[in-house]
Amino acid sequence: MDAQFWDERYSSRDQLFSGRPNGVLVTEVSGLPPGQALDVGCGEGGDAIWLARRGWRVTALDISTVALRRAAKAAADAGVADRIAWTRTDLAVTHPPAQCFDLVSAQYFPLLRRDGDAALRGLLAAVAPGGILLVTGHDTADWPAPEEGGHDPRDFFLPSDIAALLGDEWTIEVDETRARVDPAPEGTRHARDTVLRARRRPA
Repeated sequence: MDAQFWDERYSSRDQLFSGRPNGVLVTEVSGLPPGQALDVGCGEGGDAIWLARRGWRVTALDISTVALRRAAKAAADAGVADRIAWTRTDLAVTHPPAQCFDLVSAQYFPLLRRDGDAALRGLLAAVAPGGILLVTGHDTADWPAPEEGGHDPRDFFLPSDIAALLGDEWTIEVDETRARVDPAPEGTRHARDTVLRARRRPA
């Protein structure tokens, strides 16, 4: 799942995703006051644009140049280009700035264990005191088996794994599996989401 993989995947279609914000993000963030947000694995920009329209200043990260180019155009078309900084980065190599974001959102972002926990530690460190970490994944019960071309869940940090790693400086507000708000992605049977929402305690 390197830059070439994702560039090729995005290039396989004119638009890979719907352009709408993820349902969990909308549910969990709608009531929060806007601040500085980090959108991890921003793809074609649906979440970042939704946040920017609601007053957030967004740093949007992705490893794919193709995705970021599409996202920047979509943001310009939506009139929010000045509220979003698009950044190509590999989180296994480069970490976001520490304790700078009121919201760190990782929606269906694949955190591979084989990269160690450097990328995950970097995301946790990026949350400011009082800020929110929001991580969403597909329920592993809905994943296709490896012999069907799917991935082994043990290869990834799941939201529940991340919850177990959080220390005393965190308050877990949501750690659950729930029915998806959005239709399942085309060609998948993803019916449930696993959701972690945790708040870093104020300094």
